[in-house]
Amino acid sequence: MAASASDMSHVVLAFEDNRLVSDLFGQFDQNLALIEQHLGVDIIARGNQVTIKGHHEGCEQARHVLVALYQRLQEGHEVHPGDVDGAIRLAIAAEKQLPLPTLEPKARLSFAQVATRRRTVIARSPAQDAYLRAMDRSDLVFGTGPAGTGKTFLAVAYAAALLERGDANRLILSRPAVEAGERLGFLPGDMKEKVDPYLRPLYDALYEMMPAERVDRGLQTGMIEVAPLAFMRGRTLSNAVVILDEAQNTSAMQMKMFLTRLGENSKMIVTGDPSQIDLPPGTTSGLIDALKVLRDVPGIVEVRFTDVDVVRHELVARIVRAYDGVGRRDVEAAGTQKGAR
Repeated sequence: MAASASDMSHVVLAFEDNRLVSDLFGQFDQNLALIEQHLGVDIIARGNQVTIKGHHEGCEQARHVLVALYQRLQEGHEVHPGDVDGAIRLAIAAEKQLPLPTLEPKARLSFAQVATRRRTVIARSPAQDAYLRAMDRSDLVFGTGPAGTGKTFLAVAYAAALLERGDANRLILSRPAVEAGERLGFLPGDMKEKVDPYLRPLYDALYEMMPAERVDRGLQTGMIEVAPLAFMRGRTLSNAVVILDEAQNTSAMQMKMFLTRLGENSKMIVTGDPSQIDLPPGTTSGLIDALKVLRDVPGIVEVRFTDVDVVRHELVARIVRAYDGVGRRDVEAAGTQKGAR
């Protein structure tokens, strides 16, 4: 149905710093083309001025996107297509944003972000935005959803920022050590050499966020600890940020043990994908069990990611949707067969 004239609008923006405009628009105006494609508007660029035409809502969203990206460039950051995509998602979900008092002092619509000495990480989807804000507000946060949504990376980024600011004395990262039926006894080397391959994603995220020498020094002094879940038993983790990754592969007892390690002045972040459980058949996932048991406990926040929050290659989101579709069809088929009996 054609839109009425009253539904149409146009917005004119002028950007002062001509040096930043080419980065804002992108090579061959590719950033403007992305905004046009996703928001259904027409954008005309002349010099440092942009005219946006289309539905009122789309024009306002495009304005928010361009202003946010320009502010990002003014702050010394680069703008890549992924950042444009993130800005578009956040502009669409702008009314759902919550305040972020300690990480985002300016009272303006913007991305939730965390900064370390090495880099600044900015949310690229509404769920990532909510996730960063939840970590700032709550001492226990669950981040659940498919691969590629940034659950672990953002948790490590947030923890590293607290460590560098002096708001935490220690950073503790953990994972279940045995996955997909593999056994540590079949791997060569001592215990550290056996478990390190399982913890590699956590090391990778750390080195992305902090200078290598600082990470290495932190690992030597115990300020940073990367350890399998079994090493958490019997401890009280105070003045620390504690991250449990791949939590879907914990048992219910392991999860209870881990959650009860939380000490004073600490934050705990638990991440996992309930659709990728590698536990033996008949074993209840500690992540799924905890989400049920703790559903109504005050002070605990769960942020759920979906395929629309995937920020890796575009194909990853399509792969997740394809597998989810097959899973739903299998469940429906099983229900149909059961009803026919």
